Amino acid sequence: MSHSPTSEPVSDLFVIGGGINGCGIARDAAGRGLSVVLAEMGDLAQATSSASTKLFHGGLRYLEYFEFRLVREALIERETLLRAMPHISWPMRFVLPYHPSMRFESDTPTSKLLGTVMPWMRGRRPAWLIRLGLFMYDHLGGRKILPGTRTVDLKNDPAGGPLDPKFETAYEYSDCWVEDSRLVALNARDAEARGATIMTRTKVLSAAREDGIWVVETEDQPSGARRTHRARMLVNAGGPWVGRLLEGAIDVETRDGVRLVRGSHIVTKRLYDHDKCYFFQGTDGRIIFAIPYETDFTLIGTTDADHPDPSQPAVCTLEEQEYLCRFASRYFARPVTRDDIVWTYSGVRPLYDDGASSATAATRDYTLKVEAEGGAPVLNVFGGKITTYRRLAESALEKIAPFFDGVKGPWTAGAPLPGGNFPVDGVEALIAGLKADYPFLDHVWARRLVRAYGTEARVILGAARRAEDLGRDFGATLSEAEVAWLMEKEYARSADDVLWRRSKLGLRLSGDQVAALEDWMQGERVARHG
Repeated sequence: MSHSPTSEPVSDLFVIGGGINGCGIARDAAGRGLSVVLAEMGDLAQATSSASTKLFHGGLRYLEYFEFRLVREALIERETLLRAMPHISWPMRFVLPYHPSMRFESDTPTSKLLGTVMPWMRGRRPAWLIRLGLFMYDHLGGRKILPGTRTVDLKNDPAGGPLDPKFETAYEYSDCWVEDSRLVALNARDAEARGATIMTRTKVLSAAREDGIWVVETEDQPSGARRTHRARMLVNAGGPWVGRLLEGAIDVETRDGVRLVRGSHIVTKRLYDHDKCYFFQGTDGRIIFAIPYETDFTLIGTTDADHPDPSQPAVCTLEEQEYLCRFASRYFARPVTRDDIVWTYSGVRPLYDDGASSATAATRDYTLKVEAEGGAPVLNVFGGKITTYRRLAESALEKIAPFFDGVKGPWTAGAPLPGGNFPVDGVEALIAGLKADYPFLDHVWARRLVRAYGTEARVILGAARRAEDLGRDFGATLSEAEVAWLMEKEYARSADDVLWRRSKLGLRLSGDQVAALEDWMQGERVARHG
């Protein structure tokens, strides 16, 4: 292996971006024997990948855009992913209320076709069309684990309880929940276990080709220390910054553009008691979900708005909050107001600019482009959705492999993520076993640990016989032992990393508790690294 004057070895791949696409590609590549270095300027999943609607879903509404390949791939992928991560992902049932009087403004290919062939259907989404879409949804992806669609009588089903009584019929179908930012951290961990180097809070200042090699300058954000890295190939998975990197840090000519679309969500006090989700159709042609969230809350989203500047933080605006409340209130019997909101979050989706007229219509499919004219190749990653991250990584490796000798074939489809090495229906057994072996755990605590760490919950708990053996209690069942694990194994550096990305315990801790956790973590960092 060749070395630079600073004795940095030349890696095969240098990946920019620690979101789901960057970490997914790093994991796949490391598992095929390539040497990989990844740099993320903030925390893992700090931007788009922690701000999703947290679903592994085929994308029912993409059928209206005739995106059949994307939907089929996503539907097949749901079950592959469920098996690989049964701790952080699980099936959910979605209820789509229907009323014949519904009208929609819509310029989807399907609505245009309906308007031409059946002019009297203009502005309507008839029941037969929804049933046809759900039939395709059930059969495009070769379902094995997930139950199929059924029609629901809302007058007699618990799902009808929270809804306006005018909704008498609904369709119920399957999709899956995923803990999005945990998914990213587990992919990063698995990549590192297979030999990759993962650097968080490390900004790429520049990347230029020199003698057929990429020379990448990075800066450690906390210390300001700079390093030079060398790599045979660059992967630009910068998410919302993919375009900025192409315009600025990366010295490469390209005509490809990125369209940034902001999606905002509100989290409210729990609006209903059952465990199903709602799929609501809006008069503006858009859809939103209302989803049980973190036991005591309801998650509602998402919006679609163009967001031209990635350096402007994505926030859920007052207009977006009002829009989501109004939208949900058309369906719920009790209006949803801003007083119900306990938290909001927003993320920017970096979509490939396909020239679509609206943010909603812009393609959710991913686009991978290799530029190799200037010597050392660069792979630019546009778009993608969390459901298809593993397939995106496989597609990326198809484009990467020709530049290297002896790259192994695809391997990730059957490989569980850390903590996920148990049967897809084994969560309850794991919780029961944990409570039996650690009697001080109540059900809520045991469930949270299993849902976060799977089989690794036992490693965190270790030889503890009492809660006190886990060290300091930071509140809401967060122990010193767990935080130490997150710092050692999962790249957590700050209270925000722990409370909003490795978990959602930020919903439950007071300001004083957050400050105490931050102080403790800072002290630990100093003790470890000086």
